[in-house]
Amino acid sequence: MSINYYLYLSTALFCIGAFGVIYRRNAIVKFMCIELMLNAVNLLMVAFSTVWGQAQGQVFVFFIMAVAAAEVAVGLAILMMIYRNLQSTDTSILSKLKW
Repeated sequence: MSINYYLYLSTALFCIGAFGVIYRRNAIVKFMCIELMLNAVNLLMVAFSTVWGQAQGQVFVFFIMAVAAAEVAVGLAILMMIYRNLQSTDTSILSKLKW
């Protein structure tokens, strides 16, 4: 199979994630869109690693997934504290947290 299919799929996934981050207001949906963008990059790295016959891309994907898991854990903890204070996950009302 050609690498072009992976390029098209990864581009489509990344664009969907980018539009989701830009246009959605719910913080949980924004986290999911960021994860979608990271997975699009991971897919492309694995595809190029396979085509070139090198394992560095796949090892790098492993580290990206570990950092993404830590990001989600910290982000969801922050989001829970915001929800506890404001009773909403809407990012447009976060200006209420200013002093």
